Amino acid sequence: MAVGRTQQAARNNDVILAAARDVFLADKRAPISAVAERAGVGISALYRRYAGKDDLLRTLCQDGLRHFIAEAERAGAIDDGWDAFEAFLRGVVDADVHSLTVHLAGTFTPDEQLAADAVRANALAVALFERARPRMRAGATAADITMLLEMCAAVRVPDTERTRELRRRYVTVLLDGLRAGGELPGPAPAVGELTWRWNPGQPTKTQNR
Repeated sequence: MAVGRTQQAARNNDVILAAARDVFLADKRAPISAVAERAGVGISALYRRYAGKDDLLRTLCQDGLRHFIAEAERAGAIDDGWDAFEAFLRGVVDADVHSLTVHLAGTFTPDEQLAADAVRANALAVALFERARPRMRAGATAADITMLLEMCAAVRVPDTERTRELRRRYVTVLLDGLRAGGELPGPAPAVGELTWRWNPGQPTKTQNR
């Protein structure tokens, strides 16, 4: 009986997170009551799991980061460096984890675990980039990964499956452009240009390290 209750609680939590994802992608300013309504649960049931909107948003982003990490780890097992990098980008785009993280950046207070997951995610992405670098255009940097993923995440139409098809189309275009001949124009994104959503007050034109 206890196992059954545990499984039901896990299912309920999955429903709440799925509802929260839909609600906050549509409107990051939506109240937490909109999530309860979308999930079909009472507001008290939601508050038993999450202390408030901040806690729910943090959980959503952490879940997204962990999916990102899982995709990077799976891709890391591929022998060929370019194939591994391509599998990573396609996996992250297909899982649609980046659009939520970018959308919610700056709307809640990160905790130490989220910060640790972000460091881990970045390290894995950079390692995959470095393995693929010999087959990339001159001037490409690991910072370009964030912008490439943001471009794909921006592709969204009302039909979910069509959104997935279009994103797969454009990630192919972006990957082909990344490995074409010739040098990329202009400087790569600066640190502040990648993190400004999390730190709205900081200058964006900070020097890359």
